[in-house]
Amino acid sequence: MARSKDISMRQLRYFVAAADAGQFSQAALKVHVSQSAITAAVSQLEQSMGVSLFERQPYGVALTAEGHRFAQHARHILDTLQDALSEPLFQGHSMQGRVRIGASYTVLGYFLPPLLARFKRSYPQMEIELIDMDRQSIEEAVSTSDLDLGLAIVSNTPDLARFEHQVLIRSRRQLWLASQHPLMSASSISLEDVAEHAYILAAVDEGETSTRRYWHSRGLEPKVAFKTTSMEALRGLVAHGFGVTILSDMLYRPWSLEGKKIESRPLADVIPPMEVGLLWAPNQELPATAQAFRQFLIMVCSG
Repeated sequence: MARSKDISMRQLRYFVAAADAGQFSQAALKVHVSQSAITAAVSQLEQSMGVSLFERQPYGVALTAEGHRFAQHARHILDTLQDALSEPLFQGHSMQGRVRIGASYTVLGYFLPPLLARFKRSYPQMEIELIDMDRQSIEEAVSTSDLDLGLAIVSNTPDLARFEHQVLIRSRRQLWLASQHPLMSASSISLEDVAEHAYILAAVDEGETSTRRYWHSRGLEPKVAFKTTSMEALRGLVAHGFGVTILSDMLYRPWSLEGKKIESRPLADVIPPMEVGLLWAPNQELPATAQAFRQFLIMVCSG
């Protein structure tokens, strides 16, 4: 059992950077330290906890089951510290009122809930009116001021210049596949390689449109074996070897509902990331409540 004095906030920060990047070298660039500092921090954590947090692989690292669970706790600890340090800037405990937010399926399911919980800790008296909407409906409601703010996959927005906006995260897209899939043995994987195998297409939040956009830009077509709006169905099909898919790290989970492992691999091709962002109407002053929510999200996401 690890003792609290054995683990530092710096080690947690370096570990989370490595978990997010999937490579120690990229994590080092992100937090502006040497790769050896990342390696040492992870090694010290593993020694303190008595478990392996990463599987070392030829193309990088992947979280083990224990690593995945610990990453959730580590992110919570770092987020709580950041919120505590930022609280004097927000001064939100006395603010009251309502903020009207529209968010799309993917944003609601995989991005927003923990941030809402953090926001409520800083602004306990504010009411959040949250509405599940597709991107087009969000954009229309923001334009007509029926919403204060929209949260959507802005990389799908054809004309961002219509809005004031802020990209909050850029989530890289990687290949998801079963542990025993033939592509697991490849030292490098391109879209041309993926095109030879059955593909499971996610048809949620304009997933089909964005997927075909970068395939077609390379003159390729995925060999779609199944199309689904259910992320859990997609995970199950991939984990059982019925096909592969390319999706963002924000959506990635290493296990299907049945407990089958799902691997992720980087692609040799440059695949555009999925961008999640805030939208609000131009030339219009937001209510103080919406300004507070916007400031909070921008600050915590930039951190």
